[in-house]
Amino acid sequence: MKREIPLYTLEGVTGAEVTTHYFSTEDGLGLSMLRFNREATTPARESIMIVHGLTTSTDMFIMPEHYNLVSYLLDNGYTDVWCLDMRMSNRHSYNLFPHRYTFDDIALYDYPPAIRIIREHVGARPLHVIAHCLGSVSFMMSLFGKAVTGISSLVANSVGLTPRVPRWSKLKLRNAPGMIENVLGFPNLNPRWADDPTLTRGKLFSKGVSFFHRECDVPACHMLSLMWGSGWPAPYSHDNLADVTHRRGGDLYGATSMHYYRHVSKMLRAGSRPVKYDMGKPEHAALPDDYFAYAREIETPVLLTTGADNKVFADSN
Repeated sequence: MKREIPLYTLEGVTGAEVTTHYFSTEDGLGLSMLRFNREATTPARESIMIVHGLTTSTDMFIMPEHYNLVSYLLDNGYTDVWCLDMRMSNRHSYNLFPHRYTFDDIALYDYPPAIRIIREHVGARPLHVIAHCLGSVSFMMSLFGKAVTGISSLVANSVGLTPRVPRWSKLKLRNAPGMIENVLGFPNLNPRWADDPTLTRGKLFSKGVSFFHRECDVPACHMLSLMWGSGWPAPYSHDNLADVTHRRGGDLYGATSMHYYRHVSKMLRAGSRPVKYDMGKPEHAALPDDYFAYAREIETPVLLTTGADNKVFADSN
């Protein structure tokens, strides 16, 4: 199927200098940031870093089919915007294979070097963060775990340090990772399986999921409802989406392996508390076992936001 909008296009942001900044993490991954800059016309007094959620990427904030977040910020006085593609991004390959990365890895290894790179370019000017979904969870863990400092404010969208999910989602989180990895033998769940050029096991699985989702005719949308939340559809309302955005959901939300789901499930079992996944892991000794441990000492203002009908993380915020 021919794409209506090119994959990883930057056409959604105009009139800005766009640069790519690569960096490596201490645990050996290569990550990147895109910087959108209009300082040549309007000097920046503040900078903003935007963080995506699991399976998404910078592309969620620069969609050309509507007035996107990066363009809005650039047009309203924030002329230095950085979009981080950390290890959960579908612009990198790390979600495609079985792994054992957790939010602790992201909090400890991904955000600190990203902040250092931004500081090398902007100095001590105020730096604000807008974080979405599990990007919000992991960034708040980094902030409240004192892995990053010097953040002027944080907007945490959909979920923060207290994840809560619908009952059906709890059941999926408890059982699906082992089922997908060990029984079905899939390395990931991929919303684009229906577009496989041959009759693969993934394509058959997608057809099976679509049998239970008659709310639309977009197989990627049906897979996303399986992967996220509880509902028909689960991750969004059809009424709130442009048609082309709905049709290209498989590009905007990529494939993901299962281990991040296990960390969410552990937090839920701990009473919706932000706990470390493996409390005895020596590599994570710098992080608290419970990310509320330093809460009284964190002075960064945090704005918790969410959709009124959030079917993924319910009333987490």
